[in-house]
Order: sequence, then structure tokens, then C-alpha cells
Amino acid sequence: MSTIVIGLSLGMLLFLLASGLTLIFGMLGVINFAHGALYMLGAYLSVDLMQRSGSFVIGIVGATLVVALVGIAMERFALRQLYHRTHFYQLILTFGFILVISEAVKMTWGMGYKEAVMPAVLSGAISMLGSTIPTYRLFVIAFGALVSGALFLALERSTFGMLVRAASSDGEMVRTLGLPAASIRTAVFGLGAGLAGLAGAIAAPLFPVEPGMAGNVIIDCFVVVILGGLGNIRGVVAAALLIGLVRAFAYTFMPSWVDIVTFALLIITLLTRPQGLFSRSLRSA
Repeated sequence: MSTIVIGLSLGMLLFLLASGLTLIFGMLGVINFAHGALYMLGAYLSVDLMQRSGSFVIGIVGATLVVALVGIAMERFALRQLYHRTHFYQLILTFGFILVISEAVKMTWGMGYKEAVMPAVLSGAISMLGSTIPTYRLFVIAFGALVSGALFLALERSTFGMLVRAASSDGEMVRTLGLPAASIRTAVFGLGAGLAGLAGAIAAPLFPVEPGMAGNVIIDCFVVVILGGLGNIRGVVAAALLIGLVRAFAYTFMPSWVDIVTFALLIITLLTRPQGLFSRSLRSA
């Protein structure tokens, strides 16, 4: 049971991170290679704010908002100029943002490890089906499910979601109708960046916060996005849970094969279903 809970909590963390990446790509067509750096920034900010305020909630909310503002600045002053160019230019620019954010983190917080203080109410454990389950793992699962539901409602059942889909499919028509297409795109990028910061803040009490964490997680993030189907939020939920469970069971029964199993799943998917295991075409079939 504990392995399943660990897998589900890891899957929900991957969802929080990958949902922002697939949202930015699906709505804007931008491959944000700096997404892992934003995740790292969110983790460092949350630790800092938690230590200064003594509040877990302030740490999470503050880190999410600050990283969202950083994302808005990235889109407004840099990426907006590259929408009509190939993805190559976007990759180069966002790789540059990785270097800038990483150096800023090192200059501000140093090279050492940071550790977030877990709130007392979430620091215990409960017994479930003969296993001892950390309370924080259950919180991550519930929180991820709540965010996924809110994100689905925002994109599929709200006026904002309708405007986002319209701006992503035909920005010129949206501008002709007098709607702020550029502002909508900026809001989407800020939302995606904020989700990365939120994932970092939620992950901070579970994993060491250090400069290398950006590179450690971004590969799994891209695996989830590819398996879920580019631009497919529902697919990302399913793919994140799948990868989380696969890695949890691999860590338990064959730890030296964790990365091999993950990449084997990715390769098989690319060879047999390159549009993703949970792509829209699969759901509509």
C-alpha cells in the first residue's frame, strides 16, 4: 500500500509540473525548456518564505505568485517576439533563461542544500491496510486532485478557458473581435509558470532543495507530456500517475532499473503511438 501511495503522490507532483508545460505548449505552441528552472525557483522561494514567515501556506502561495510573475515577464519581454519563428529559437531562448535563473538562485541562496520545514499537522503518519503512510503524501495526492479539477473547470467550463482556446487557435480573429489576445497569451504563460512554482513549493518538504533539482525533474516532466499527448491536460493527469506508479514500483523491486523502465516506456510510446498514450484521438475513438 505504501508503494502505491508513494507512486500516486509522485504522480501528482509530476502532474503539477507537467500540466504547466503542456498548457504552455498546447495553448501557445512554446516549448518552455526553462520549466524545470521555474520549478527549482519555486522550491527555493517557498523554503525562504516559510523560514521568514513561519507559515507553510504563505510559502506555497508566495512562491507560486512570484514564479508566475517571473513567467509573465519572460513572455512579455522575450518570448512574445518569437511566436512566429521556429521552435529552435524558443529552445535557445528558454535555455538561456535556465542559465539566468540558475545563477540567480546560486547567488541568492548559495550552492548548499535547503530543507523545508514540514507543517506539524502534515508531519505525522497514519496506518492504512497494514502500512504506515506519511500524512504529507496523502496531502500531495489530495492537493493534486484538487488542482487538476480546478484546472479542468477553468479551461473547459469557463469564459477564460473559451478565450484561451480561441486565442490559441486563431489569435488574429480574436484581435479582430477586439479581444486582448496578447494579454490572454501572457496570462496562460504566467499560469503555466505558476504551476511549475507550485510544484516546486509542494515538493520542497519531500526532496532536498538544491541547484541540480531543475535538471533532475525536467526529463520526467517531458516524458509525462509526451505520453499524455502534447497540449492534453487530461492525458497529462493519466500519464503522470502512470509514471509515478511505475517509478515507485521500480524503486521498490528493482531500483537499478528505474530509469531504464521509464525510458523504455517512452521509447515504446514514440514507436507505437507518437501522439501519446492518452491523446485526444484515443479518447474520441
